[in-house]
Amino acid sequence: MRYRQWRYAEFEVTWARVVVVLAVLSPGQGAQKPGFLTPWLDLPGARDRLAAWSELCGVDLVHLGTDADQAEITDTARTQPLLVAAALLAAEHLPVDRVDVVAGHSVGELAAAAMAGVLTPEAAVTLAAVRGREMAAACALAPTGMSAVLGGDPDEVLAAIEAAGAYPANRNGAGQIVAAGTTESLEKLAAQPPAKAKLIPLSVAGAFHTPFMTPAREALSAHAAGLDVADPARTWLSNADGQPMTSGRQALDRLVAQVTAPVRWDACMQTMADRGVTAVVELPPAGTLAGLAKRQLKGIEILKVNTPDDLAAAADLIARVNTGGAS
Repeated sequence: MRYRQWRYAEFEVTWARVVVVLAVLSPGQGAQKPGFLTPWLDLPGARDRLAAWSELCGVDLVHLGTDADQAEITDTARTQPLLVAAALLAAEHLPVDRVDVVAGHSVGELAAAAMAGVLTPEAAVTLAAVRGREMAAACALAPTGMSAVLGGDPDEVLAAIEAAGAYPANRNGAGQIVAAGTTESLEKLAAQPPAKAKLIPLSVAGAFHTPFMTPAREALSAHAAGLDVADPARTWLSNADGQPMTSGRQALDRLVAQVTAPVRWDACMQTMADRGVTAVVELPPAGTLAGLAKRQLKGIEILKVNTPDDLAAAADLIARVNTGGAS
């Protein structure tokens, strides 16, 4: 009996040490679907919040999130503020002050900036609108595009992209790298694909996260110079290298540089694994990052927030977070 009591006590101590380390993720361009914001307008104050952000960014976010067709919400200039607004609308109904880690993919980093306390939601949505307009303008300067490369040996994929004269714009992990460049370079890559890899052309305006976006980066830098920033209040992982941002000024510089630099989502997920993340919540429109996490971060709890009906489960998960977890 003494042995059984000791074993039971040991089990209780071990169980008490099990904590939830949570990452909240914000998706990037391509995750949107027509009408995805419609159920969110039933939340008190949601329509007014979106209307106020619409005034700031010069884009009708309510229309885009409810009535607009696929063509409208694929327009880079409109999509980017829409995605940031959608993520922040959901985040404002969750206790994100208890979250261990935040991260965003591409333009989703602007929503993460607000969740980390670096930017206000208003500044994040406005910056997203500037980013979207300037990247759309840069896309119009030359015929460029992007193609997803699925599978294959990662080193061989990167070598093939370079040999074709393209750039690895997104290194997403889970066997997915996105190539970007001129239409000629992408055609060359398609004609000489890496072994055991599948190429899928993406419906985007141009070669994001490459030197082709240099004009956008310059315009974004000029706008960002007038923004007030704070140091991160929680761990915010950078797309540049997957490591935490160390200051508000560094974070803003990286947000600007990101438009011409690769998105290292693979590095972000590796840092989540290294820091013991046990659960992720993806904000709307959720699905893409949850899928990558499911394939790369085995055994973690994953929750997709796509409608207000998902908020209760997300809040419950956040309530289980030990705020002394990742830092």
